[in-house]
Amino acid sequence: MHIDDELVRRLIAGRFPQWAGLAVRRVPSGGTVNAVYRLGEDMVVRLPLTEGGAADVARERAWLPRLAPRLPAGIPEVLGAGEPAEGFPWPWSVYRWLEGEHPRAGAVVEPESLAGDLAEFVAAMWGVDLPDAPAAYRGGPLGSLDAGTRRAIETLRGVPEEDVDCDAALAVWEAALAVPGWDGPPVWLHADLMPGNLLADRGRLTSVIDFGCMGVGDPACDLFPAWNLLPDGAREVFRERLGVDDATWARGRARTLSQALIALPYHRLTNPSMAANARHVIRAVLGPR
Repeated sequence: MHIDDELVRRLIAGRFPQWAGLAVRRVPSGGTVNAVYRLGEDMVVRLPLTEGGAADVARERAWLPRLAPRLPAGIPEVLGAGEPAEGFPWPWSVYRWLEGEHPRAGAVVEPESLAGDLAEFVAAMWGVDLPDAPAAYRGGPLGSLDAGTRRAIETLRGVPEEDVDCDAALAVWEAALAVPGWDGPPVWLHADLMPGNLLADRGRLTSVIDFGCMGVGDPACDLFPAWNLLPDGAREVFRERLGVDDATWARGRARTLSQALIALPYHRLTNPSMAANARHVIRAVLGPR
């Protein structure tokens, strides 16, 4: 879906005339699901780029207000519910602007403190007790990712310039498939804890954004920061604070690797930030080549 500043101005003017005079400017983002525009100084507009992303809008509107008081970090606050108009076919939302910088893998400030903050957030998510929760995207059994992960590994065998040890990746994946699955009740998950969905100030977590994948499922789904962001020592702090057992840790490691293996061939020529983080995950799990 092509979205530009002028379309956003028309959508705002038609739906929220009280904000029609505010400045609109695109926020650079490596995300693939939403276009993001700053609205004035205190708000942000998120518009889905695909039909699949449009389904996330209703999920966030329904659940974010109920999750907010239960979580130790800031999360998006919906200020306005936009509807299809001006040729734009899907619902969209206006949120309060959240300050902070995205932490970068390999350049994390105060990594052990950030690991503790992330563990506190994940533990709070796991402890949420809200009925009628949706199933989280990617929150099902590890085996549900098997076919896609194996296809990605075979695809990467044909991309020698990426220098991925595909045999090692397959060994990690198959070992994780052999560990016990989650046999407890499904827990609440953010389910997309990528660096681009985290905001920090002076190395400390301030907010978590983009809850479009949220729902309930295997707690291993929220262990992604251990490999997509945190260095070795902080990774252990994260695990210790959460008290994660060996099987859940192995599933989390394999899930993070699977996402990176799938993302790398898909984004390597079109989305530098997503491809770079995928390479970081592969190195963190398999070791340097």
